[in-house]
Amino acid sequence: MPKNILIVDDEPEILLLLQFLMERHGYNVMTAQSGDHALELIYQNNPDLVMLDIMLPGIDGWEVCEIVRLNP
Repeated sequence: MPKNILIVDDEPEILLLLQFLMERHGYNVMTAQSGDHALELIYQNNPDLVMLDIMLPGIDGWEVCEIVRLNP
């Protein structure tokens, strides 16, 4: 069963590149361009791995990480 990865970055080109590479290696990939959207996807889908950019619009990557840590 393929692992689920969430890639979070506000640069569309980076998202596309990472998504392409991960899917090519057999992973299921979700993407988000903001911290708010990332949190929604994390709580709805419980991904196996989150690749998280630090500088994001709205809630930044540090805050996303802290929120997830406080709410396992």
